[in-house]
Amino acid sequence: MKSFWKVTFASLLGTVLASIVLFFLVFIVIIGIVNSSQSDEVAEISKHSILKLDLNKKIIDRDSDNPFEGFNFMTMNPDKALGLNTILENIEKAKADDNIDGIYLNLTGINAGIATIQEIRNALINFKESGKFIVSYSNYYSQGTYYLASVADKVYLTPEGTVDFIGLSAQLMFFKNALEKFGVKPVIIRHGKFKSAVEPFMYDKMSEANREQTTTYVGSIWLSIQKGIAESRNINIEELNNIADNLLLKNAESAVQLGFIDSLLYYDEIIELLKEKSEAKEDKDLKLVSLGKYDKVPKIRKEGEKGLAKDKIAVIYASGEIVMGKGKDDNIGAESLSKTIRKARKDKKIKAIVLRVNSPGGSALASEIIWREVVLAKKEKPVIVSMGDLAASGGYYIACAADTILASPNTLTGSIGVFGLLFNIEELMNEKIGITFDHVNTNRFSDIMSASKTMEKEERAFIQNSVEEIYTTFITHVADGRGMTTEQVDSIGQGRVWSGANALDIGLVDKLGGLEDAIVIAAEKAELDFYRVVSLPKQKDPFEKIMEELSGKVKLNLFNNDINEFNRFYKYYESLTNMKGVQARIPFEIEIK
Repeated sequence: MKSFWKVTFASLLGTVLASIVLFFLVFIVIIGIVNSSQSDEVAEISKHSILKLDLNKKIIDRDSDNPFEGFNFMTMNPDKALGLNTILENIEKAKADDNIDGIYLNLTGINAGIATIQEIRNALINFKESGKFIVSYSNYYSQGTYYLASVADKVYLTPEGTVDFIGLSAQLMFFKNALEKFGVKPVIIRHGKFKSAVEPFMYDKMSEANREQTTTYVGSIWLSIQKGIAESRNINIEELNNIADNLLLKNAESAVQLGFIDSLLYYDEIIELLKEKSEAKEDKDLKLVSLGKYDKVPKIRKEGEKGLAKDKIAVIYASGEIVMGKGKDDNIGAESLSKTIRKARKDKKIKAIVLRVNSPGGSALASEIIWREVVLAKKEKPVIVSMGDLAASGGYYIACAADTILASPNTLTGSIGVFGLLFNIEELMNEKIGITFDHVNTNRFSDIMSASKTMEKEERAFIQNSVEEIYTTFITHVADGRGMTTEQVDSIGQGRVWSGANALDIGLVDKLGGLEDAIVIAAEKAELDFYRVVSLPKQKDPFEKIMEELSGKVKLNLFNNDINEFNRFYKYYESLTNMKGVQARIPFEIEIK
């Protein structure tokens, strides 16, 4: 028996010691990776190098400093997103770099919104002014990757590859029938006939108003894509529509015949072509520089620039749904963003602010809190808004007070409207499950908005009044910021979603352009010639973030990103559970592809 306990305790002790050793080994590896990521090592590249852009990872507005961001600990594979800011900065840097002969677009895929793709495309158009080449190659071009690739001097495809060109489709999910089966009744209170964010719970298909607005902005985005391709590839828009309508891009050969592709080449032939362009004699002489490495190459100073500029332009990133409190990395916390704007306003070295908005909206109260800080900042220094893929509803709310608003033609914006969404689960609990509720109230409406009872007429009127008041406040802010009357704003509001190009026509934005354009305008308004750009809010120390994640709850991703429909449903569910109070939000579950 003693022998048994000896063996048992020895085994247990061995397991504990092994776990401790493993923990410290992992800890040391983490420290090493963090230190490596924070290294100030400067990369050097030689003459006749080519910047290779692989854009197959998710593209977000701003890079994360956390080396473990997106790291899959189950598979031990990194999946860190690319920052649009880093992509744009390095394309601009390569334009003036004598060591860079050109850019090689290796487009196996692109995970980004159409407005983001257009910003990269515009940066490449600007790069071509240097006279340097751009070559694109892929085994398969989706519509998004081809739209980007079309800007290249030459577009190549593998001989058995394909090009998608079929037009855009906007798809919405509707939950009305499913809710009825479960015995759940949505209680919807809204202002705006176009406020379609709640329609998935009301109907089993689009309303006529929603179909009208969706047709308008999807058509506008498609026209923008066609114009870009038409200009770059010398194919008129009528012919582009004919190709899409009749599915004429059947295979690689037809892509060449129709002018979409310049030539069909295998990868080894592309390498030979790049060698010729960069004067490399052998494979080992071909110098393809990755975006990650090139990011460590110092930016070339303009003539006359010495030292570090004292004057700053702050780019403040506002990405994700708008929520109360501090928020997280993937949403906009009213408390955190307000504090960031306030600090930038009070910092005398910051001469202008660029607010980069990429948001479908969210809490109306949180949007109001952020709007106030934008108003205060505008009184002291120029505030320019740069819109990303989305700047709608609450996203437009926080933008409307700016001096100048820029959007991509493909941005989804507007959606000036508000709603309240509740669910009555009385039938589900009583008849489906057999659970009943009883109440003791001190006053008649103490249990207002309870999910376990039918809403009374007076309760609905009370909430409707709140929604109407918030809508009036919203359109008043827009009217003040845009120099309109509230009647004018209401006529283009009512929750209607607009493309950036449409929004320019009706006065909701001032110019079409991207983040770099917004920075230039900010410098002009602040009368700056020599300045530096700082990104805010400051990101947490990577090690601190890792420790927070390790000490917090482990999040299980139930739906693989590759299973698109399930993943969309799960994200929809997460958004619903996070809703608190009256919402200023776009129909956030629309998918354009």
